[in-house]
Amino acid sequence: MMDESRDLVARDRTVVWHPYASMPASMAPLSIQSAHGTRLVLSDGRELVDGMSSWWAAIHGYAHPVLDAAVRDQIGSMSHVMFGGLTHGPAVELAEQLVAIAPEGLSHVFFSDSGSVAVEVAIKMAIQFWLGRGRPERHRMLTVRSGYHGDTLAAMSVCDPATGMHHMFSALLPQQFFAPAPTPEFGATFDDSNIAEFRDLLIANRQEIAAVILEPIVQGAGGMRFYAPGFLSAVRSLCDEHDILLIADEIATGFGRSGMLFGCDHAGVSPDIMCVGKAMTGGYLSMAATLCTPEVARSVNRAESGALMHGPTYMGNPLAAAVSLASIRLLLSQDWQATIRRLESRLVDGLAPARGLANVADVRVLGAIGVIETREPLPMDQMQAVCTEHGVWLRPFGRLVYSMPPYISTDDDVDRICAAMVDTVSRVTVTGT
Repeated sequence: MMDESRDLVARDRTVVWHPYASMPASMAPLSIQSAHGTRLVLSDGRELVDGMSSWWAAIHGYAHPVLDAAVRDQIGSMSHVMFGGLTHGPAVELAEQLVAIAPEGLSHVFFSDSGSVAVEVAIKMAIQFWLGRGRPERHRMLTVRSGYHGDTLAAMSVCDPATGMHHMFSALLPQQFFAPAPTPEFGATFDDSNIAEFRDLLIANRQEIAAVILEPIVQGAGGMRFYAPGFLSAVRSLCDEHDILLIADEIATGFGRSGMLFGCDHAGVSPDIMCVGKAMTGGYLSMAATLCTPEVARSVNRAESGALMHGPTYMGNPLAAAVSLASIRLLLSQDWQATIRRLESRLVDGLAPARGLANVADVRVLGAIGVIETREPLPMDQMQAVCTEHGVWLRPFGRLVYSMPPYISTDDDVDRICAAMVDTVSRVTVTGT
């Protein structure tokens, strides 16, 4: 088995290009044989506790019997069919379920096959909204720094131009407006001064701005930051006052991760357009959705095209729709909020020892998200090596060692994850020191 694993990794390095990596990657990947519950089983027989939910998607863990059954049942009748001119039960039922749980007013659902594409669709909706109103000059987005929205073209344009990993493409990207990152931090008192620069930028450029786009409450890959709900409420009020659409990117925050079903729920606001993905399918297949209000749809329809100009080949895929519906129903059938509170409490306690370490800048927890931020970037290969020693799979980057564990994680799972995180920032030092 060990020889087979080594052979697989060697073959991988010859032909496979991994995400955010050189070709071949500077770090050899670990070979995975199977996954069950919260465990990733390596080809050499070792098991790692998954602290990442496979990039925040596998909220119910792996090989969950309910989700396995949903896929098996659906594949027996129809694995895929084009969505242009056709429809089917899984897509309609999923759309109805999303509308039922989404913030008030979002009643139309456009399916796509990834979170980045859901953001592209949202931006297209906003631009076509203003074309339908005879205002083509309103075609730019206002967003905030430290944000991340995906790796496709329009999505890259609204990621932080410095920390969003896409600065080398700046000459190609649409030029958007960037306000300072939201403040204050979650749990602190919000006041009007915290929105002043955002407000000034919005007012000065309101004739060009089609929409504001941001991640509600939790900024993910752009910095793992948690900000006060008051900031989001103030943004909603400014958008209303100046007739600007609000796009909420809930791809990372949707389906309970922050302690509320959606990030917008912390502030009690409803966006005009909302993107969801990742956890929607429970990590089984790639699928996303962009929801909007009837007014957005009406104005899009009034544009010259008379239709939203987007149509993914795998839009509304029946397999992905069926498992998404099963995943959402499974989540809602449980006291998921109590589960998130338990995970949050365990993360708070488990990460507390990191607060006293000299190289730690901050430790923060919100819902089922735990973050240790270091003062300087640390080498990823060394960080992953320490985590693996603890029997834990994490994917730290830069100054961030963080975890978004599956909701089924036990207290022992979370304790092991936290111990790995604390030991990582304790033992790994900045290169050259």
